[in-house]
Amino acid sequence: MTKPAYKNLLTYKYSVYILDLTNEFTKKFLPGPESMRQRQQMDQAARSSKQCIAEGAMQGTSLKGYIKMLGVSRGSYEELLEDFKDMARQKKIKIWDKEMFRRERGSMRERQLRIFVKDGEHLPPSPPLPQNLEIAVNIMIDLITRTNFLLDQQRRALEEKFLKEGGYTENLYRKRVATRDKQNQ
Repeated sequence: MTKPAYKNLLTYKYSVYILDLTNEFTKKFLPGPESMRQRQQMDQAARSSKQCIAEGAMQGTSLKGYIKMLGVSRGSYEELLEDFKDMARQKKIKIWDKEMFRRERGSMRERQLRIFVKDGEHLPPSPPLPQNLEIAVNIMIDLITRTNFLLDQQRRALEEKFLKEGGYTENLYRKRVATRDKQNQ
């Protein structure tokens, strides 16, 4: 059985990674019943973002629907990003800029955010999320920000394709008119 094409997209691969790391983060840094609601919200936002990419891609006939689902995915990631930024603000954690990320952690960024795939299957993030809350929050903010950028690019490309080629309904209408014109000749 062939793997669906969307599983090759970097946005999808990152979404798997974000889902796994968010689940790990919430278990590690938001324990206890008092954090249950926040845990559920963050885990659900990460899950929703991933699933919307898959759902949109597998609609098959509706480019418009795919574009819409990427927007929903992007919205869920924005919600998750805000949760991580709120946590940083509330815990008085400095959000690193790119230069600080490089200075503070060296090549950790590249190691930490690589997408690991073996024989077509995603592997758990390696190494796991650090025990240090500041580092973990900044890794998540960086990863979600990058994924949002990629989703914006993907969505723009699909919008351009839609403008040039039209949607499924428009193409069916053109085929119907062409068929009708042939029959009337």
